[in-house]
Amino acid sequence: MRRVLALAFVAAVSLAALPDAAQAQSRPGGGQTADGSSIETRQRARTLPLGRRANAGPCPIVRILYDAARYVELQDNRAIAANVGYTGEIEGVTSDCRYRDDDPIVVDTNMLFALGKGPNAQGDGRTYRYWVAVTSRDQAILAKEYFDLPVQFDGQDRTRVSESQTIVIPRASAQTSGANFEILIGFDVTPEMAEFNRVGSRFCVDASGTSAGTCINR
Repeated sequence: MRRVLALAFVAAVSLAALPDAAQAQSRPGGGQTADGSSIETRQRARTLPLGRRANAGPCPIVRILYDAARYVELQDNRAIAANVGYTGEIEGVTSDCRYRDDDPIVVDTNMLFALGKGPNAQGDGRTYRYWVAVTSRDQAILAKEYFDLPVQFDGQDRTRVSESQTIVIPRASAQTSGANFEILIGFDVTPEMAEFNRVGSRFCVDASGTSAGTCINR
């Protein structure tokens, strides 16, 4: 199998109000029709475009890299609430793909970012940076691209942003399956931020005011 040599990314950002993550990820309940097929399957079949055909194979797996799933600015790298600047978390990602014959694999993704301002944040806006990478299923990185995510908090201390990306993966032949590829997403973090994420650290507030308020939760 020839490795991917090029990728095309198309970005679209929406700062509109979003439902809660749990609501956004909810799906209709079960149930069956008289012929035994599920109601959800029957409804989905009615709403698919008439020209939509089955893909030639499975879609690439799309996931958030754990070490880069959160962005937490900490003054002097001390995990106490007073030191927290801007924060972010990639709360979830949904994806779909399409490819037939020997066409490239076109993957549509939508990412939900939860972003915040801590006591040490300076200003009312922050441009976050994140990346999207295509790998050969837990092996070599075939391509990686960085994107800026400008955010205005408008006087609030938190907001949510939906970011969409379309990723085009060339294929060597009609036999090259989407199962050969994996798409990873993460914030552009420092080594200290990555370690903070890797060990599952959390900053905490000392309500009593008698200690530094540092905590490590795993």
